[in-house]
Amino acid sequence: MMKPRDRLVLGALAGMAATLPMTIAMRRLHARLPAAQRYPLPPREITAKLPLLGLTPPTATLLHHFAYGGAAGAIFGLLPPRHARLAGPFFGVGVWVASYLGWIPLMGILRPATVHPAPRNTLMLAVHLVWGAGLAAGLRELEKAGMQGFSRSNSPRTLSTDRVEDPR
Repeated sequence: MMKPRDRLVLGALAGMAATLPMTIAMRRLHARLPAAQRYPLPPREITAKLPLLGLTPPTATLLHHFAYGGAAGAIFGLLPPRHARLAGPFFGVGVWVASYLGWIPLMGILRPATVHPAPRNTLMLAVHLVWGAGLAAGLRELEKAGMQGFSRSNSPRTLSTDRVEDPR
């Protein structure tokens, strides 16, 4: 059984990793929106209200977006283990609802999703499904890597024989 701290870290790593395909999908789908709806997507709008940390706005947007994906992934990692394939996508939709219909408008950062055009909301829901699916698959793989691939040897050699000797 994995410790909660380990699941938190693995969830964060899976969340950050899942943010990459999400970001790719966002960029490609954004280009397909009608011209009037191609204003900046939420990660860029949110970053406009955050410190840039000495980075250019595009790089700061990516940093904040991946950090948020990691934080949400960490929460997913702390939830009881799920075996259903849809747990990740459902969690992704839950993150969208909690963020764009919940705390983000409540804090005055962005207007709620209900005032944005349906195609933009469809885009954002779709990429959160992508993120959630990637999160769940990534977490499963990281758990397996930690339990199997990185923790026991498949060869008769011991760990001490795998170390490089200091030639001095």
